[in-house]
Amino acid sequence: MHAGRGLLARTQRSAEFEDSPADALANLCRRLFDHRGEASGLVLADEILDTYQSLSPVERMHFFALLNEQFDPDPQAITYAAEAYRTNPGFDTRAALTKAVEAPRQRLIRRLNMTPGGTRRLVRMRGDVLDVIDERPELRALDNDLRHLLISWFNRGFLALERIDWNSPASVLEKIVAYEAVHEIDGLEDLRTRLAEDRRCFAFFHPAMPGDPLIFVQVALTRGLVGAIGPLIAGEREIINVRDADTALFYSISNCHRGLRGINFGNFLLKQVIEELRRDLENIRQFVTLSPVTGFSDWLAATSAQTLPDQLGVHVSFALEILESGAPMNPRLLSKREQAILMQLCAYFLLNVKRGGEPADAVARFHLANGASLERMHWAADPSEAGLARSAGIMANYVYRLGDIEKNHESYFAESEVVASSEIRNLADRVASSLVGFSPAGTHSSSAYRS
Repeated sequence: MHAGRGLLARTQRSAEFEDSPADALANLCRRLFDHRGEASGLVLADEILDTYQSLSPVERMHFFALLNEQFDPDPQAITYAAEAYRTNPGFDTRAALTKAVEAPRQRLIRRLNMTPGGTRRLVRMRGDVLDVIDERPELRALDNDLRHLLISWFNRGFLALERIDWNSPASVLEKIVAYEAVHEIDGLEDLRTRLAEDRRCFAFFHPAMPGDPLIFVQVALTRGLVGAIGPLIAGEREIINVRDADTALFYSISNCHRGLRGINFGNFLLKQVIEELRRDLENIRQFVTLSPVTGFSDWLAATSAQTLPDQLGVHVSFALEILESGAPMNPRLLSKREQAILMQLCAYFLLNVKRGGEPADAVARFHLANGASLERMHWAADPSEAGLARSAGIMANYVYRLGDIEKNHESYFAESEVVASSEIRNLADRVASSLVGFSPAGTHSSSAYRS
């Protein structure tokens, strides 16, 4: 039995229920799936994507459910093809099995992508799927097909690296302001300071989405390592001569499209930017980040709720009360003891708290997987509301030592090894010694790290 026959049968069964915009749109999709004319097919694909944009959130959910049900592989066709391959393995039976297993959705999505602007609109559609996938986990099949195709369409060979400066098109500059996800940009005048002579901004673009960055990184050229975000993004600051700088500090990496989540551009971006900076500025000797610690406050709250041993719980509870009050990060509000405990717990979190065998912190996973090492942490480095909410204002430096990147990368993927400085290890060990026999939320005792 061929997969297309199963689709035809499901189409016939559902034809009597064409009483909603989502059903009507699903019927257009079935027409496109079977369409043979190229020019008229493009018109039909454009109509489908335009109509999709007009659906209400409820109708979009209904449409996703129809795509999931009516464009799924035919189980009988898979069984037939698998049995044919088992009894007679070879190219033809393997090709037939591959065709049977592939969801008809993928053929539909490829046809939708052929229309002008189709890629951009499909990226938005996947973003809409991701918005509802937690409440409708059965849509993972649809998401998997969208992600599979987007990965192939957005592979590194199609990406173009461009430097963003004040002479870039106004539409691109406005998108940088809108897409910045780490440290908010307060309009174009604020952006102008981030594009000054001693700053760099690089973005990846794709030919199917001209003028629309996929991901971008902001870089400060500095003298030495900087341990706070304020001086890097201040409107009034000293602009240094780039020839006097010795450090390239990556302080913000923003993914621009939710629909491209899970498609890894960042590792390619950082490595290529490092090469660009090395080529243009021979005086730059150090490549380092100033990064948020995502998830630390959430983990801290969950851990504190378990009643930490000794006096740790008392200090952590007080610190959380201060942070949750929304008060500015004023060193006088927390004692040196509480500050030290928070720093120690944050180091412990970065080195020991795991999710699926990898660090629970998403930023740590990204930089460690790219071959960086966790070098240093800074108290009250980001006193903004967002900084306090995610990490009590603590930020971290990850260093990219060019001679160690490949070795660190291999160690991370082979052994989930967190490469960290002795300073970070010492902070974490002070907490670990107080937690003998106690297991904070999310902790795995098998973690490994080295200096």
